[in-house]
Amino acid sequence: MADKTYPIDIAGLHRELPLCPASDTLTIAAFVIFGDVEMTVHAARTLLELAPEFDYLVAPEAKAIPLIHEMARQSGRNEYFLVRKAKKLYMDGVFEVTVNSITTVGEQKLYMDGADAKKIKGKRVLILDDVISTGESLRAVQSLVEQAGGITVGKMAILAEGDAIGREDITYLAPLPLFDSDGTPLN
Repeated sequence: MADKTYPIDIAGLHRELPLCPASDTLTIAAFVIFGDVEMTVHAARTLLELAPEFDYLVAPEAKAIPLIHEMARQSGRNEYFLVRKAKKLYMDGVFEVTVNSITTVGEQKLYMDGADAKKIKGKRVLILDDVISTGESLRAVQSLVEQAGGITVGKMAILAEGDAIGREDITYLAPLPLFDSDGTPLN
């Protein structure tokens, strides 16, 4: 499968995504924004055109970091918040939630710094990710925002994968199917 790719147009930019087995029966098209400056800048601009009014941006680490950074830069925001995969020494008053993601084996926890939580309390928060598939990471981030007293005004991603394609509560730039073990789209 190493040579198979899935061609996709994302808001006018063409990419060839490598197909990667996720299990014996499921294959995904790997979308990695790291290092793709053109896609990062373009996707950020396009998502900002579709975004509701917001005070802060929040995203899970790590693959959404280039996107959230560029959206903050383009929108003139000087601050955004990451939901972390591990507690850091500088974090105090940590909020945590458990998540199961399609791209991570097993259960993991996500953490929000208490200092970040204080800033988003009562504020309009736009949640971002690179790809939404099962929606579990998105659900976990939204749970942390709500625990902190933030008001989720939107959920956005570059791509919606699999069942997320039919969701009406998210805004995304392009659909991305899941594939069987031979690389045939499932939806």
